[in-house]
Formats: sequence, C-alpha cells, structure tokens
Amino acid sequence: METEADPGKRLKVAIIGGGLVGSLSACYFAKRSQNVDLYEYREDIRASKHVRGRSINLSLSARGIRALKEVGLDDQLVNHHGIPMKGRMIHNLNGSQRPILYDPRSLQCIYSVSRRYLNEVLLTAIEKNFNVNLHFSHRLISANLQEGSMTFQLTDTNETVHKKADLIIGADGAFSTVRRHFMKQPMFNFSQTYIEHGYVELCMPPGQDGEFAMKPNYLHVWPRGNFMMIALPNQDRSWTITLFMPLSDFEALDSPTRLLKFFSQHFPDSIPLIGKHQLVTDFFSTKPSTLLSIKCSPYHVGGSALIIGDAAHAMVPFYGQGMNAGFEDCRLLDQLILKYEDMPVALKEFSAVRNRDAEAICDLAMYNYLEMRDLVNRRSFLLRKKVDNLLFWLLPNIWVPLYLSVTFTDIGYRECMENKFWQDKVIRQAVLALGVLATAMCAVGFFQWCKASFDVDAEVSNPVQTA
Repeated sequence: METEADPGKRLKVAIIGGGLVGSLSACYFAKRSQNVDLYEYREDIRASKHVRGRSINLSLSARGIRALKEVGLDDQLVNHHGIPMKGRMIHNLNGSQRPILYDPRSLQCIYSVSRRYLNEVLLTAIEKNFNVNLHFSHRLISANLQEGSMTFQLTDTNETVHKKADLIIGADGAFSTVRRHFMKQPMFNFSQTYIEHGYVELCMPPGQDGEFAMKPNYLHVWPRGNFMMIALPNQDRSWTITLFMPLSDFEALDSPTRLLKFFSQHFPDSIPLIGKHQLVTDFFSTKPSTLLSIKCSPYHVGGSALIIGDAAHAMVPFYGQGMNAGFEDCRLLDQLILKYEDMPVALKEFSAVRNRDAEAICDLAMYNYLEMRDLVNRRSFLLRKKVDNLLFWLLPNIWVPLYLSVTFTDIGYRECMENKFWQDKVIRQAVLALGVLATAMCAVGFFQWCKASFDVDAEVSNPVQTA
C-alpha cells in the first residue's frame, strides 16, 4: 500500500509503542492534523504504581531538547524538571574528586530527567493538546505492513481486535514486534550485538539535611578500568547509581559480604553515602540487565511502515544518546514528510539519511564506555582533552571536540565521527611535524656544537704567531 502525503488528506497513523519516542512521534503527526492512534502493550503508566522499564533517569541534551521544542514541550521538561549537569565529576580510588567540564566555556550542559515523568508529560500532552487516541494494554501479535492491517491482543481480557492504518510507525523498543515483521521482508538486514557487560541500578538517598549527598550539577563517575559506576541526580535529591561491569563479575558477588568487600576496595567513598543496608538490598533485589546494540536497514517498507528509535537503532547507554537520537528521529521524519509531500519518497529518504548516522552513534556509544571507565584516568586522554579545549577556544567554528559536537549540536552523527577522524589526523601530523622539527633542531645544534669543537681544536693545534 503506497501512501501519498497529500496535504489535504488526513492520514490514519498507527504508532506502536507508547514509550518516549512513540509518544513524541504521536505529537508530531497530530501537530500536522493527522489521525493518530497510539498502541501500548503496558497499562497507562500514569495510573500505575510501578512501571516496568529500563533505567530510572536519562540524560537529555541538545538533540532531544530541539525535538521537544518543536512541539512546545521543552520548557516544562528542561527548565521546570531537568537537573543541569555541566560535566563529569571523577571519583578517584583515594576518595578525591576532580571535574571534567563538558563545555570548557561552561555555556552548555546536559539534563538529568526522570524517564517516568518525561513519559507521563508526553502522554498527557498528546491526550490533551494533540487529540491522539490512546490504546493501552494492546499487544501487537501480527501485522501486514504493506496493507496496513494489525491484530492486537488485549492483555487484560485476552480479546483479539483488528485495526487498519495508512501508516504504521514501530516505536516499540529494542525487541520490537514491528521490526520482526520487517525481517520477513526481502533485502532487510539486521544484526544485534550483546556486550559482555551488564548493569545494576542502586539508589543513594538524600543526605541527613534532605539535600543532595554529592555535588548535584555533575554526572558522577567512578572509573575503574574494566568497570565503572555512575550517578545521576533526581528531583527528590536522591541519586540513581548504575554499576556497569562484566556479567561474570556480577556473578562473583553472590553474598552481602563479598558485595561490601568489593565496594570497600573499589568505591569506598560511596558506601557511607548509599548505606550498607541500602546497598545490599538494592543490589540483590534484581538481576543484572544486559546491554545490546542493534543495527538494521532499511527502516521503511514502501510508504506504509517505518521503525524509529530503539526499534531501528538500539544502542548501549554510554553516550546518553539513545533517547536523544530517538527524539531526533521524530523531528527529521517530520521535516522529510513536509519536504517531499510523498510518503514513499519521504520514508525512503529517512532510511538512507538516518541509517548512516544511527550506525555511527551506535559505534560511538561503544567507544564512550571505554573512555568513561578507563581513558578518563590516563594522562594521554587528559592532555588531548586540554589540546581540544584550547583549539576549540581559539577556533570554535572549526575545531569542535567530538563530545561537544555529538551532545550540543545537531550535526549528523556520521559527520561528528568523521570530524573526529580528521582531528586525530591533524594531531598526529602536528606531533610528527613537531618531532621532525625537534629532530632537525637537535641535528642543527649538534652540528653547531661539532663545528665549534672542531674550530677550538684547530686553534689549539695551529696557534697564530704574533709579532
């Protein structure tokens, strides 16, 4: 079923997945006066005491903020909820701390936001302001993507219902049901990679005075080589702490005694802030979660179906770009539909343009784990950081460090990566040139010294006779 985006025709759009990306996508389509139905297999989280999901809080940065701004939700989520984080606060083994600012000019920051709060705001917005039909407890069990037909099972009654749409948007996460139907299509490529590391979330309560137990405007990091721990601030003055390390290491911590000994060795400053009882309770209340990266292409089927967000490009969380990239998907898709006014062309262009950027940020996220858990403690990394900051200060329109370009601009992720490769090449050539220059200067100095020594020897051997 080929669907044309006729400006005078209202499309029936079905969005599968009522999480962050699906909810924002609904805002965009409804903003363009399309008929939108959003289907979510979970119950309405606004009425739920406990929410099944992944991490508790997330990092919101420029790409995500710009996407929210397009639908008028940036002020509520950034200025009235987000907690600004201006850099990383590195916790050394001896208990000392040192900050590494994201922006050396201290002009830009990222924001710690609650996943649940963000999702609730989006759902309320599309219900009140955008007139989207919400369907909770609807699990997609089958679909014909070309025809736009879908079959759902109601999770509360087991009843089966059939729906139709002009356009199906799969925003149903890393284990997407919509993507499984894509895999039945010819020429669809798919790969997933699990890393050997997993994570467990812990909680650091507020201090005795009810305030933050650590400096709040930083993302706190405990880098320990092969593993690390991070902490993001919450609105209630608590901290969400995430321990990342090899799954085999988690298995070894099979008792409270071993857990406390491990923390005493590697994160001693965190124990009095978390509390031994809280630490043991949180750690053993859940199993470590796995981490995977997903790449696939194309993201569309004709003009009738598309996958976005984690359904198209799930990534490990170490660049804090999973949500931001998904939000950017929504904005870019909206731009392309308006530009081409032809759905098959717009979706094809989205696949072509977005795939190369999505795969780039998946790779960068893998790299950033190495940086956060290990490289931030190396002198070579810190020296390079200083060089990057100096060049950025001198040439802000030419030399933009990788993290700044990814986090604080909307430059394509692939271009950010290629710019980093160019910067590395410039640095290598500069170091080589300096090495050659230093060698040449040493050679000239050695030659001058040899010449001077020869002249002195000549004078001693042949003294000038004077009358």
